[in-house]
Amino acid sequence: MLASELVSDFLPPLKTSDTAQKALERMSEFHVSHLPVVNETEFLGLVCDNDIVELVDLEEPIGNTELSLSFQSINENQHVYDVIRLINEQSLTIVPVVDNRNRYTGVITATTLIENFAKLIAVDNPGGIIVLESTMRDFSLAEIARIVESNDASILSSYISTFSDSTRIEVTLKINKTDLTPILASFQRFNYSIKATFFQNPRADDTMDRFDSFMHYLNI
Repeated sequence: MLASELVSDFLPPLKTSDTAQKALERMSEFHVSHLPVVNETEFLGLVCDNDIVELVDLEEPIGNTELSLSFQSINENQHVYDVIRLINEQSLTIVPVVDNRNRYTGVITATTLIENFAKLIAVDNPGGIIVLESTMRDFSLAEIARIVESNDASILSSYISTFSDSTRIEVTLKINKTDLTPILASFQRFNYSIKATFFQNPRADDTMDRFDSFMHYLNI
């Protein structure tokens, strides 16, 4: 998934002629702490609410202030993982997206990222979850996939959790089957350490129906 697939133009960028007060009002309206500054189509930088509130005159145009603009942005052809990394490292609420000529194409918000990342890791697909414990030296995704596929199942998504003070890792697998019993038996046969399993509750749909009915009753 590329940044171009997540970009949106729903958030109007600031112009250098916009006042600091207007920037704060727009941030409040869209529930963000950052806004891009754009000159026609050229991306000039990113402003933060914490920097704006320290200005003496909020009616001063942004272009006339001494705001230190952050030039954090993502190229439209970069992967969504780069977007996640930038948001995490810089504590951003939005990520500006530019093309190869530094022309502004829109933003990716943290909310949009979460919604689409759920699709990326197959959250909506029915199935079960297995968490394996291993070391980086012993880890082989090819072998893990072979074990899963030998039970007529497939891995829908996977990710690795590392620990700074250890060589230990956790491998989380989303499997396209709800009955994980034969797969777990295979992992045990190959001496894999199974840390946790999560089975889809067959009554989940009925529970949600009853919950929706109850909420509808409360709203009457």
